[in-house]
Amino acid sequence: MADEHQKHHSQNQHSDNCEEFEDASDNVTKTNKEIIDEIVDQQGSLNLNADDSEDDKFDDCIEAQPLAADPDPEASQKDYESTLTEDELNANLLQANEFKKTGNDHYKNGDFSASIDSYSSGISICPLRCSSERAILYGNRSAAHLQLSNNTLAIEDCSKAIDLNPKYTKVLLRRAKLYEENDKLDESLEDFKAVLEMDGNCTEARQAIVRLPVKINERNEKLKTEMLGKLKDLGNMILKPFGLSTNNFQMQQDPNTGSYSVNFNQNPKP
Repeated sequence: MADEHQKHHSQNQHSDNCEEFEDASDNVTKTNKEIIDEIVDQQGSLNLNADDSEDDKFDDCIEAQPLAADPDPEASQKDYESTLTEDELNANLLQANEFKKTGNDHYKNGDFSASIDSYSSGISICPLRCSSERAILYGNRSAAHLQLSNNTLAIEDCSKAIDLNPKYTKVLLRRAKLYEENDKLDESLEDFKAVLEMDGNCTEARQAIVRLPVKINERNEKLKTEMLGKLKDLGNMILKPFGLSTNNFQMQQDPNTGSYSVNFNQNPKP
């Protein structure tokens, strides 16, 4: 009699678990037992006992799988916006502006992580057709990333803002300085030149287009010296079995044509 009461209690407990599972998912109508039976039929590899305790173990192992990252969030947003009315799009723009204001407040208070979250929320809802507003959101978020030394993310957001608004001088100048700080000197010079075309009075850009060519030349000379050193080491390794070295060969440049000629010297100077 006790065994029968315990069996009845176990069945009631399993029934309660099934109801909780259905409530949590709203659309699930099958019991856990039916789900297990279907999996066994399809895969033929599960060896679960039919008693309620094993069902409970299966329930405990169920975990929500993480959603895959959207490879093209703007495409998804475009599809979403195609279902909205004009009033709904305008409402989204107003909401995006509210997120921007909140982000600005966080930024002023020095809470840069919170400002990034607010700007991101604004970007996610701001209509794609509102290029200027979206550019500002990306530009503001780049400034917040910069405050947290997230230089790579800051550059990415600057680029997105500039793509939306090529005349966004403030963000173009920010990206130019970030490029220089991260040794992307050629890209930095191009950005500073673009800034100067739009604002001929920009002192930072004027100074940069004088400074950067020198730095670029120094970098290139350093790279050339390193490359020639490696080539010389390789040449010496190849010539060593023949009792020769790269010192036996001298390169001379023709001042008229700029071309080089190689001369062999049997007894090079040490």
